[in-house]
Amino acid sequence: MAELAGLMRGIASDDRRRLPVQGTLNFCDVGGYRVAGGGTTAWRTLFRSDALHRVEEAGFAAIAELGLKTVIDLRILEELLIAQSPLSDFADAGTRTLHLSLVGKDFSELPSELDGVYAYFVDKCGQVIASAVRQLAAPGALPCLVHCTAGKDRTGVVIAFTLAAIGVPDQMIAADYALSSMYLLADRVALIGQLGVDTGLGERLTEALMASPPDLILRTLDRARAQAGSIAGYLASYGVTEADLAALSAALVTAEAGEPRDDSKPE
Repeated sequence: MAELAGLMRGIASDDRRRLPVQGTLNFCDVGGYRVAGGGTTAWRTLFRSDALHRVEEAGFAAIAELGLKTVIDLRILEELLIAQSPLSDFADAGTRTLHLSLVGKDFSELPSELDGVYAYFVDKCGQVIASAVRQLAAPGALPCLVHCTAGKDRTGVVIAFTLAAIGVPDQMIAADYALSSMYLLADRVALIGQLGVDTGLGERLTEALMASPPDLILRTLDRARAQAGSIAGYLASYGVTEADLAALSAALVTAEAGEPRDDSKPE
């Protein structure tokens, strides 16, 4: 745990990590992560975020500077209607928005506790996870923003599987995932109320469901590996090819330095 805490401090201290986009709480760059075999994930290429419906002119100007080619919105239809994203602004900027609900039509089949939710993602939603990864691997798809409502569960899983598929170590993936707890829970009561409205979940959205414990995403990756031997194998079972993963790596991995420091180690 000390190593993981050090990784979290290291990646959070990089001023390139969290983007100060007005109207969002959890808008992050997943660049600078070491990849097995050499290189790091490129900066300003893949982003994850909470919902964008509260973004106004200043926030959208900051997003426009990123030059996004694709936005992958993982929310259900009800969320899209309650909290509408600035689709026309994205279209005007040449950005394609894709809607891929990770939980089907609604939240009715989701378990009530977080471990069950993530098991459900792996067991029931592999096709959508794989579809999101294929979209990221498509020619001209990057830079891309992946988001849902809070930017931690559905988005966290898609980002985790993407990073694992290209060789980012699990501990780094877990540290990145756990950052959401730091960013989202500064004012837990207000945030839970806001997200309860934005998702339509109301009082069903509890504080326990707002956590992002790093061991949870590690168990989620292990669950997928138990089913198919590897994350690449899991994705392949839903149609992601070796060529897709090669294209994703080529687009997302750079030889440039940029690995976050590990604050658990002495200087």
